[in-house]
Amino acid sequence: MEKVRLQKFMADCGIASRRKCEEYILNGKVKVNEKIANTLGIKVSLKDKVEYNGKLVKPKKEKIYILLNKPVGYVTTAYDEFSRKTVLDLVNINERVVPVGRLDMNTSGALLLSNDGDFIYKVTHPKYEIEKTYIATVNGIVEKEEINNLRNGVQIEDYVVKPKVKIIKKDIEKKNTVLQIIIHEGKNREVRKMCEKIGHKVIKLHRSKIGNLEVSNLKFGQWRYLEKKEIDLQLNY
Repeated sequence: MEKVRLQKFMADCGIASRRKCEEYILNGKVKVNEKIANTLGIKVSLKDKVEYNGKLVKPKKEKIYILLNKPVGYVTTAYDEFSRKTVLDLVNINERVVPVGRLDMNTSGALLLSNDGDFIYKVTHPKYEIEKTYIATVNGIVEKEEINNLRNGVQIEDYVVKPKVKIIKKDIEKKNTVLQIIIHEGKNREVRKMCEKIGHKVIKLHRSKIGNLEVSNLKFGQWRYLEKKEIDLQLNY
């Protein structure tokens, strides 16, 4: 194996996404050959001894790709310091996998898990613009002008997002609206924040698709392995 950047090596071993591994490195949680590696740019090979939180980091022999229909009430992390239920409680396998991106605890739907660092990087990095499709039920009746405001771009903190949006259903009796929202940034609580920007709070949020992958045939809490053609399609999306 030729030398690769430490964060890529860790991601390939299934520790976390490449960006998250960079955080671990900068926070001094990683050692290379018994020395703390807290700067980016370090390169390693299989001959080097890499440790994360005191445990040896080893390459994974088999690459795993899983699609889960996440229920509400589970946190998207490998470990939770507050002992809440995590998505890994739903995926009972021997191999170590990590969530690919995040869904907040109150959001359901499509979530990928893998131990393939390149796959995780491709799916989560904004530059690849892999679309995530959400179905959002919001309070109040959303008007056409408000939809146009979203499409034209709304400022959320330090960035502007221009989602693809359409109205699926208006329920006059319940005084709510169901929207389809497609984004590719995937920032923290992005859909909820953009809806609040036009004056509508999200009541219910479900991610129905990641790229070409749908969860319509999976019940909440169910998961399946991806087929090779699905992995290839996702990587070439």
